[in-house]
Amino acid sequence: MEKKMRLDKLLSEMAVGTRSQIRELARKGRIQVNGEIVKKPDSKVDPKKDRVVCDGVPVIYAAMEYYMLNKPQGVVSATEDNLHRTVVDLIKSSSPKRKDLFPVGRLDIDTEGLLLITNDGDLAHSLLSPRRHVDKTYYAEVEGALPGDAGQRLKEGITLLDGTPVMGARLEILGQGTAEGRTKVTLTIQEGKFHQVKRMFEALGCRVAYLKRLSMGSLKLDETLKPGEYRSLSLEEVEGLKKGRGS
Repeated sequence: MEKKMRLDKLLSEMAVGTRSQIRELARKGRIQVNGEIVKKPDSKVDPKKDRVVCDGVPVIYAAMEYYMLNKPQGVVSATEDNLHRTVVDLIKSSSPKRKDLFPVGRLDIDTEGLLLITNDGDLAHSLLSPRRHVDKTYYAEVEGALPGDAGQRLKEGITLLDGTPVMGARLEILGQGTAEGRTKVTLTIQEGKFHQVKRMFEALGCRVAYLKRLSMGSLKLDETLKPGEYRSLSLEEVEGLKKGRGS
């Protein structure tokens, strides 16, 4: 059986406009379905078969969308903000998509790297739930000397300065004594507490000077993406996240 939906619902979900705006577009004859002008916004269309065009621009319906964003500094991980540009603004600015996109988890305003943008609530929940033990790997440059037992303490699970316990994490030291006086490391955690990575290093007596997320579960940051750039996930990447492969 064909699954049809209202034309105004399709256009509204794809962020063409509000229902009232879409009614006005239809009244003015600016919407076409399969080459025919449609002035009734409650007309039924098949999103998989019918070709919908608004103001000469095709509107491709997608029930679920998945984007990999290389989050830049200075942008907040939110759907809206009164003071700063949001990660969703970066997606919408170049190609209007669904209006219900949101970031999966948060990266601090000064943190860069991998951020998944989607409208798939079930997938987001499975990736963020500590019970699922999904790895999230970060590259960090740390000021101050790491204790000799830092790796073991992090592996066993440390307590933050405010008394909050965190799960065990994996530390890999990439380089020490750089020209900037920083230690370069990767840290893999399975939680997402507020400022968690920074607070973990603070508990070790160090300060994070630079932080970038490299991966979440099976999804790894596409290094060809410059900060602020994004692309759609491949089918293989989406399935990998859903099945929990490679975490």
